[in-house]
Amino acid sequence: MGDFGWVTFRLREAFYNDQSAYYIRTDASAPDYAEEHRLVWVPLLNAAIARDGATSRLYVFDSAAEGQHPVISTVPGQDDFTPAWRVHRVTFQGEPELLTSEAAVLAAADAGSLTIEPQNLVVNFPIVKWPGGELAEDPVKEEALGAGPLVAPVDIDRMEVTFKLHQCYPNSRYIVTDTSAVPMAPMMGIEGSGPTQLLAEIGATDHIWVFGNGLPGPGVMGAQPAVFRFEPGTPAWSPFWNHFTITWKDAAAARVLKSAEDIQAALDAEEIEIWNGVPDTHPNGFVVNCPVPLKARNSYEDTLTNNEQ
Repeated sequence: MGDFGWVTFRLREAFYNDQSAYYIRTDASAPDYAEEHRLVWVPLLNAAIARDGATSRLYVFDSAAEGQHPVISTVPGQDDFTPAWRVHRVTFQGEPELLTSEAAVLAAADAGSLTIEPQNLVVNFPIVKWPGGELAEDPVKEEALGAGPLVAPVDIDRMEVTFKLHQCYPNSRYIVTDTSAVPMAPMMGIEGSGPTQLLAEIGATDHIWVFGNGLPGPGVMGAQPAVFRFEPGTPAWSPFWNHFTITWKDAAAARVLKSAEDIQAALDAEEIEIWNGVPDTHPNGFVVNCPVPLKARNSYEDTLTNNEQ
């Protein structure tokens, strides 16, 4: 019944502390890597390389033993978790051995069995299932956020996961996976990723404006769809939202705003207020990870009556 669609991703398996975790692939900071793996190119994520704590570590293997998957350094629930991973390339000096934890990778490097080379590459690979937890399914499927971002449980047998798919201006369909606002994450039905706040500090985020009142619609706060400052796929865009909330001073006078220019004009006319984060957190903001797996014409205005327009 919710005013949203859905999108299915292929799952990928990784090892964390000798157990399996599962993730999806959405974005990458290097254009060649993004093109090869059919991901969204997000050059802004390169800024995270120079900031300690802004990325987690993902180890990939040039040659590998049978059954080897990438190894990750953290998972949701850990204080250092962020889905922005700096890729580290592992090369064995001799016969590859199966490694299933970061500790094992580092120990093998110390023993001279392999070398580890950090890459100038940051990827956005949200974790959807990990030892002891997984992203939640929303059994009711009526609200944009609700009990969770999934429309069905994580399917390990089919190696796929299906997310709610929301619309956003301009021409975007997005999913929601995690937020730097760790205390608010359970209320949003997603996971906490505290270090993603660092991405806002180093310019690796894009502004997103969410509407707290005005015209009713499919936005996460029950109003019109949100607005990105830049269109996905352009070099200035990022899936990591620097979250702002717009409220109309006179909700009855609200109209559809579809761009940063529309928002600035309404602000200059003193029709709206803008809050960093949400009104309750202002002036402290937060970051939300909302990858855009596809672009499509916004259909929200089609649902409005002539009176509402």
